[in-house]
Amino acid sequence: MTSRRLGSLAILGLLLIAVGACSQTRPTPVPGTTSGYAPDLRGRRVMVLPVQQNVGVPGNPDAEFAFGLRERNVEVDWVFPDEVEERLARAPGTRASIRGLPVSYFLQTEVERVGDPLYGELRRLAALVDAEAVLLPVQTALEAEEGMDPTVRFWTALIEIRSGRVLWFSLLDGDPAPARDPRGLASAVDTVTRALLWYAGA
Repeated sequence: MTSRRLGSLAILGLLLIAVGACSQTRPTPVPGTTSGYAPDLRGRRVMVLPVQQNVGVPGNPDAEFAFGLRERNVEVDWVFPDEVEERLARAPGTRASIRGLPVSYFLQTEVERVGDPLYGELRRLAALVDAEAVLLPVQTALEAEEGMDPTVRFWTALIEIRSGRVLWFSLLDGDPAPARDPRGLASAVDTVTRALLWYAGA
């Protein structure tokens, strides 16, 4: 076999490997699932950001989420959005925001590690409040099937600041409830916080 023929086969092989690698996409998260592992956060300082995208959920998801975390009564040093905003106001030179972050890829695929520009924003925010991790409610949405009461769905990520690694991700629904019934949102928050703070008991 000529060297030209061998070269052509080698190039073809490399192309096939490249095509195969490109086709190995990570699956889109499906409702009712979690990935990674929620570590014991007791004794750690965790920054909590506001819900980045709200699709039709009435009420105040941020306030309900903060209440749900506090209600678990675990020894986590939560830093809630109002405190982060206060620190930002006192540091006008810091180019970061707690809202409108680029999080859409969490809705499309399983994310193992966040990169820039999101990672840079999170690092700057975490440095202001000396947080080790960030709890990022990516999206909340009202999901309904015909003839049934809707459910509130939460996409939530727990990210380690030092490495940008996604420690835990969940896509969880609450119990069905009428669209404007606050119990729908409360149920979804309860589902998420139970899964995240698994060691807190009932």
